[in-house]
Amino acid sequence: MFEAEVEMERRSSFLPLILMMCLAAAILGLVAYIVLQVRQRTPLSAEQASPVVAAALQTTAPTVIHFHTGRVKPSADDTPEDPNYRLLEKAGMVKIAKAGKGLALVSLTPAGERMMATIPGSKKTEETDGTFLYQVPVANRQFVNIVSVEMAEVNTAAVAYNWKWVPNQLGDVFDAGGPLVKSFNMWERQTLIKKYQVDFYHSDSVRSTMYLARNGREWKLATR
Repeated sequence: MFEAEVEMERRSSFLPLILMMCLAAAILGLVAYIVLQVRQRTPLSAEQASPVVAAALQTTAPTVIHFHTGRVKPSADDTPEDPNYRLLEKAGMVKIAKAGKGLALVSLTPAGERMMATIPGSKKTEETDGTFLYQVPVANRQFVNIVSVEMAEVNTAAVAYNWKWVPNQLGDVFDAGGPLVKSFNMWERQTLIKKYQVDFYHSDSVRSTMYLARNGREWKLATR
Protein backbone atom coordinates (compact mmCIF):
# COMPACT_ATOMS: atom_id res chain seq x y z
CA MET A 1 0.00 0.00 0.00
CA PHE A 2 2.75 2.41 0.94
CA GLU A 3 4.74 1.56 -2.19
CA ALA A 4 1.66 2.14 -4.36
CA GLU A 5 1.15 5.59 -2.87
CA VAL A 6 4.80 6.47 -3.48
CA GLU A 7 4.51 5.35 -7.11
CA MET A 8 1.37 7.46 -7.59
CA GLU A 9 3.07 10.51 -6.08
CA ARG A 10 6.11 9.97 -8.36
CA ARG A 11 3.91 9.79 -11.45
CA SER A 12 1.88 12.80 -10.40
CA SER A 13 5.10 14.83 -10.02
CA PHE A 14 6.03 14.07 -13.66
CA LEU A 15 2.67 15.21 -15.01
CA PRO A 16 3.28 18.98 -14.63
CA LEU A 17 6.71 18.56 -16.25
CA ILE A 18 5.20 16.75 -19.24
CA LEU A 19 2.52 19.42 -19.57
CA MET A 20 5.17 22.17 -19.46
CA MET A 21 7.19 20.42 -22.14
CA CYS A 22 4.13 20.07 -24.37
CA LEU A 23 3.28 23.73 -23.82
CA ALA A 24 6.85 24.79 -24.68
CA ALA A 25 6.78 22.68 -27.85
CA ALA A 26 3.48 24.24 -28.87
CA ILE A 27 4.82 27.75 -28.25
CA LEU A 28 7.98 27.03 -30.27
CA GLY A 29 5.89 25.62 -33.12
CA LEU A 30 3.65 28.69 -33.08
CA VAL A 31 6.66 31.04 -33.09
CA ALA A 32 8.25 29.13 -35.98
CA TYR A 33 4.98 29.31 -37.93
CA ILE A 34 4.65 33.05 -37.31
CA VAL A 35 8.27 33.68 -38.33
CA LEU A 36 7.73 31.66 -41.52
CA GLN A 37 4.56 33.55 -42.36
CA VAL A 38 6.25 36.91 -41.72
CA ARG A 39 9.23 35.87 -43.85
CA GLN A 40 6.92 34.80 -46.67
CA ARG A 41 5.26 38.19 -46.61
CA THR A 42 8.46 40.22 -46.35
CA PRO A 43 8.90 42.37 -49.49
CA LEU A 44 11.78 41.58 -51.82
CA SER A 45 14.81 43.80 -51.20
CA ALA A 46 17.30 45.13 -53.74
CA GLU A 47 20.03 43.08 -52.05
CA GLN A 48 18.00 39.89 -52.53
CA ALA A 49 17.09 40.77 -56.12
CA SER A 50 20.63 41.56 -57.31
CA PRO A 51 22.08 38.02 -57.48
CA VAL A 52 18.87 36.62 -58.99
CA VAL A 53 18.79 39.20 -61.78
CA ALA A 54 22.53 38.89 -62.41
CA ALA A 55 22.27 35.11 -62.69
CA ALA A 56 19.30 35.37 -65.05
CA LEU A 57 21.20 37.74 -67.34
CA GLN A 58 24.12 35.32 -67.49
CA THR A 59 21.81 32.69 -68.98
CA THR A 60 20.60 34.93 -71.84
CA ALA A 61 22.00 34.15 -75.25
CA PRO A 62 24.58 36.56 -76.67
CA THR A 63 23.93 38.65 -79.75
CA VAL A 64 25.13 36.63 -82.74
CA ILE A 65 25.92 37.61 -86.33
CA HIS A 66 25.95 35.18 -89.25
CA PHE A 67 27.51 35.21 -92.71
CA HIS A 68 28.59 32.74 -95.39
CA THR A 69 31.85 32.06 -97.16
CA GLY A 70 32.30 30.29 -100.49
CA ARG A 71 30.27 30.84 -103.66
CA VAL A 72 27.34 32.63 -102.02
CA LYS A 73 24.03 33.03 -103.82
CA PRO A 74 21.93 36.02 -102.70
CA SER A 75 18.77 35.11 -100.79
CA ALA A 76 16.11 36.85 -98.70
CA ASP A 77 18.12 36.18 -95.53
CA ASP A 78 21.67 36.56 -96.76
CA THR A 79 22.91 38.92 -99.48
CA PRO A 80 26.66 39.51 -99.96
CA GLU A 81 25.87 42.94 -101.43
CA ASP A 82 24.30 44.07 -98.15
CA PRO A 83 26.28 46.34 -95.80
CA ASN A 84 26.98 43.60 -93.24
CA TYR A 85 29.35 41.87 -95.66
CA ARG A 86 30.96 45.17 -96.61
CA LEU A 87 31.38 45.96 -92.93
CA LEU A 88 33.24 42.67 -92.47
CA GLU A 89 35.31 43.50 -95.55
CA LYS A 90 36.19 46.96 -94.21
CA ALA A 91 37.29 45.33 -90.97
CA GLY A 92 39.64 43.03 -92.91
CA MET A 93 37.65 39.93 -91.96
CA VAL A 94 36.56 38.78 -95.43
CA LYS A 95 37.28 39.36 -99.10
CA ILE A 96 34.43 39.60 -101.61
CA ALA A 97 34.70 39.08 -105.36
CA LYS A 98 32.21 38.45 -108.15
CA ALA A 99 31.87 34.81 -109.17
CA GLY A 100 29.47 35.16 -112.11
CA LYS A 101 25.79 34.19 -112.50
CA GLY A 102 24.83 36.47 -109.61
CA LEU A 103 27.14 34.69 -107.17
CA ALA A 104 29.72 36.27 -104.87
CA LEU A 105 32.94 34.60 -103.82
CA VAL A 106 33.39 35.33 -100.12
CA SER A 107 36.56 34.17 -98.37
CA LEU A 108 37.76 34.53 -94.80
CA THR A 109 41.06 36.39 -94.47
CA PRO A 110 43.88 35.18 -92.19
CA ALA A 111 42.92 37.96 -89.76
CA GLY A 112 39.31 36.78 -89.90
CA GLU A 113 40.34 33.19 -89.22
CA ARG A 114 42.37 34.27 -86.20
CA MET A 115 39.47 36.28 -84.81
CA MET A 116 36.98 33.43 -85.30
CA ALA A 117 39.35 31.11 -83.43
CA THR A 118 39.58 33.45 -80.42
CA ILE A 119 35.85 34.15 -79.91
CA PRO A 120 34.14 31.56 -77.64
CA GLY A 121 30.94 30.15 -79.05
CA SER A 122 31.82 30.68 -82.71
CA LYS A 123 30.37 28.03 -85.04
CA LYS A 124 31.25 27.01 -88.59
CA THR A 125 28.81 24.74 -90.43
CA GLU A 126 29.01 23.39 -93.98
CA GLU A 127 25.80 23.96 -95.94
CA THR A 128 24.27 21.70 -98.60
CA ASP A 129 25.27 24.16 -101.36
CA GLY A 130 28.95 23.89 -100.41
CA THR A 131 29.15 27.22 -98.61
CA PHE A 132 30.11 27.61 -94.93
CA LEU A 133 27.86 29.33 -92.41
CA TYR A 134 29.58 31.26 -89.62
CA GLN A 135 27.66 32.12 -86.46
CA VAL A 136 29.68 34.38 -84.20
CA PRO A 137 28.75 36.06 -80.85
CA VAL A 138 29.48 39.77 -80.68
CA ALA A 139 28.24 40.88 -77.23
CA ASN A 140 26.78 39.68 -73.92
CA ARG A 141 24.57 41.44 -71.39
CA GLN A 142 26.06 42.28 -67.99
CA PHE A 143 24.15 43.26 -64.83
CA VAL A 144 24.91 46.73 -63.43
CA ASN A 145 22.54 47.49 -60.55
CA ILE A 146 18.98 47.39 -59.23
CA VAL A 147 16.94 50.55 -59.80
CA SER A 148 13.75 49.70 -57.93
CA VAL A 149 11.66 46.81 -56.60
CA GLU A 150 7.86 47.00 -56.77
CA MET A 151 5.77 44.27 -55.17
CA ALA A 152 2.98 43.28 -57.57
CA GLU A 153 1.58 40.71 -55.13
CA VAL A 154 2.74 39.11 -51.88
CA ASN A 155 4.93 36.64 -53.77
CA THR A 156 5.60 38.55 -57.02
CA ALA A 157 7.82 41.55 -57.67
CA ALA A 158 8.67 43.73 -60.66
CA VAL A 159 12.39 44.54 -60.56
CA ALA A 160 13.76 47.45 -62.59
CA TYR A 161 17.48 47.10 -63.25
CA ASN A 162 20.31 48.48 -65.37
CA TRP A 163 22.49 46.36 -67.65
CA LYS A 164 25.14 47.05 -70.26
CA TRP A 165 26.64 45.38 -73.30
CA VAL A 166 30.03 43.70 -73.06
CA PRO A 167 31.26 43.39 -76.67
CA ASN A 168 34.14 41.25 -77.88
CA GLN A 169 36.54 42.29 -80.67
CA LEU A 170 33.93 41.59 -83.35
CA GLY A 171 31.39 43.52 -81.29
CA ASP A 172 33.70 46.52 -81.60
CA VAL A 173 33.43 46.17 -85.39
CA PHE A 174 29.62 46.06 -85.18
CA ASP A 175 29.40 49.00 -82.76
CA ALA A 176 27.01 51.64 -84.15
CA GLY A 177 29.19 54.37 -82.67
CA GLY A 178 32.41 53.00 -84.14
CA PRO A 179 34.30 54.49 -87.10
CA LEU A 180 33.61 51.58 -89.45
CA VAL A 181 29.83 51.75 -89.07
CA LYS A 182 29.90 55.55 -89.25
CA SER A 183 31.62 55.30 -92.64
CA PHE A 184 28.35 54.03 -94.17
CA ASN A 185 25.54 56.33 -95.25
CA MET A 186 22.45 56.82 -93.11
CA TRP A 187 20.30 54.26 -94.95
CA GLU A 188 23.01 51.60 -94.69
CA ARG A 189 23.54 52.31 -90.99
CA GLN A 190 19.80 51.88 -90.37
CA THR A 191 19.88 48.59 -92.28
CA LEU A 192 22.83 47.39 -90.19
CA ILE A 193 21.00 48.23 -86.96
CA LYS A 194 17.63 46.75 -87.99
CA LYS A 195 18.85 43.56 -89.70
CA TYR A 196 22.45 42.80 -88.84
CA GLN A 197 22.92 43.15 -85.06
CA VAL A 198 24.75 46.46 -85.16
CA ASP A 199 24.11 48.29 -81.87
CA PHE A 200 25.61 50.90 -79.57
CA TYR A 201 27.66 48.33 -77.68
CA HIS A 202 29.73 50.98 -75.88
CA SER A 203 26.82 53.17 -74.82
CA ASP A 204 25.59 53.81 -71.29
CA SER A 205 23.62 51.19 -69.39
CA VAL A 206 20.11 50.20 -70.44
CA ARG A 207 17.11 49.94 -68.09
CA SER A 208 14.87 46.87 -68.22
CA THR A 209 12.35 45.10 -65.98
CA MET A 210 12.37 41.52 -64.75
CA TYR A 211 9.62 39.77 -62.80
CA LEU A 212 10.56 37.56 -59.84
CA ALA A 213 8.41 35.13 -57.87
CA ARG A 214 8.88 33.78 -54.35
CA ASN A 215 9.40 30.02 -54.23
CA GLY A 216 9.47 28.97 -50.58
CA ARG A 217 12.35 30.91 -49.06
CA GLU A 218 13.92 31.80 -52.41
CA TRP A 219 13.16 34.27 -55.19
CA LYS A 220 13.36 33.06 -58.78
CA LEU A 221 12.61 34.32 -62.27
CA ALA A 222 8.84 34.32 -62.72
CA THR A 223 7.26 32.41 -65.59
CA ARG A 224 4.85 34.76 -67.34
